[in-house]
Amino acid sequence: MRRIGTRLQLIKTRARTLANLQLELATLELKAKVKALGIAAALCIVALVLVLYAIGFAFASAAVGIAEALPLWAALLIVSGLLVLTAALLVFVAMRMAKSAAPPKPAEALEEAQETVREVRSA
Repeated sequence: MRRIGTRLQLIKTRARTLANLQLELATLELKAKVKALGIAAALCIVALVLVLYAIGFAFASAAVGIAEALPLWAALLIVSGLLVLTAALLVFVAMRMAKSAAPPKPAEALEEAQETVREVRSA
């Protein structure tokens, strides 16, 4: 009779430990996804700022192009074009990071919990 009680206590302890480890895994996974979403948001903000600069350079290019000869406004257009390309690259990277972090549920922890349930039921 004592063996059954001891085994039940052992099962209870292991189940609690397993649940705590799965909760820790879920927490770590969510932290990583939130971090990736934060970085993606920051990259989008930087891209927005660069687009605003590009618009300013485009207007400056148009004004200088009207008032001056070709080389100055061509240089300003090249700079604004580079800013737009940089912003597009940042948006692309941000979208990839946001896509890798979505959906914000701990998929690995849920999968591990389901596998544990299957193992317990089959034993």
